[in-house]
Amino acid sequence: MKLSEFKFSVPKNAVAKFPADPRESSRLMVYNRETGETEDKHFKDIVNYMDKGDVIVVNETKVFPARLFGKKEKTNAKIEVMLLRELKAPERIWDVLVEPARKVRIGNKIYFDNNKFYCEIIDNTTSRGRTVRFSYDGDLHEVIERIGQMPLPDYIKREPTEHDKETYQCVFANPDRRGSIAPPTSGLHFSDKLLKALDKKGVKIATVTLNIGQGVFEQIEVEDLTKHRMYSEYFEISKDSAETINKALKAKKNVYAVGCSVVRALESSVLTSGIVKPNRGWTDKFIYPPYEFKIANRFITNFHLPASPSLLLATAYVGGKEHLFKAYKKAMKSEYRFFAYGDAMMVI
Repeated sequence: MKLSEFKFSVPKNAVAKFPADPRESSRLMVYNRETGETEDKHFKDIVNYMDKGDVIVVNETKVFPARLFGKKEKTNAKIEVMLLRELKAPERIWDVLVEPARKVRIGNKIYFDNNKFYCEIIDNTTSRGRTVRFSYDGDLHEVIERIGQMPLPDYIKREPTEHDKETYQCVFANPDRRGSIAPPTSGLHFSDKLLKALDKKGVKIATVTLNIGQGVFEQIEVEDLTKHRMYSEYFEISKDSAETINKALKAKKNVYAVGCSVVRALESSVLTSGIVKPNRGWTDKFIYPPYEFKIANRFITNFHLPASPSLLLATAYVGGKEHLFKAYKKAMKSEYRFFAYGDAMMVI
């Protein structure tokens, strides 16, 4: 399986710059794996496909405004610092990405918030990656929330706004699960109103956590997909969520995975008996075709970037490149919106 097989062009006007409002008004392509047929719906219509006892599994991770802009000491050069994950909270040590990386070396200090505090580079990790120590004495997360920007992908050609702090976040995001630099984008289509409609119908919601990290911004760089290695991401599946999912599986009900992050968490926690186990830890699971999915028999996702890990997972789920590319071609012709703030696809 070669990476170049999964490259294609997306028209610029198909890339969504803003989300649908209201959330559930986004468009939905329903893809039937048995027939290969598609239906054009709106996201709110998912209620009509679900029955009492079905389970929707969502990723309740919370995105934080991880993009900071500071000035390098002495030169005052503008430096972007993307916070990835906190390594040692008491010492305020973080893994970050910096841009432009060529200007940032070990020992340099980058000042923020009108020079009120800084981070010092203490190690190099990758070409753009650095380990830093912050000087801030108070609640660092509080100041990050105040001065940070939501880390919108580069293909969204506009500046982030304060409104993105609300819209680039799922309504089911848990404040205690802060840790992602991107949301599970298919979860952005859910509203409180839609969740209430699903609850009224008897559809259960199970939550997992997978903190989406730098892999969402990195491109696959190897042609041979068997040689690609995903960045490890922390995930948790609680006992209650595992029981809810397993009960549905035993009752032959449908289990809907909302997003690639949910699929990766579930597929990283499968027992040989074909059920989900409560679990927590780190996963670098990379799913590409062909792949036999063990848990979710339904999948809700967005329209993904060419040659990306998410696209490869979606390709495996629909049953191969020919099927997915046919659906994507139809989506472009029908003017569906692509990528993070774009429309959705449900595979049944």
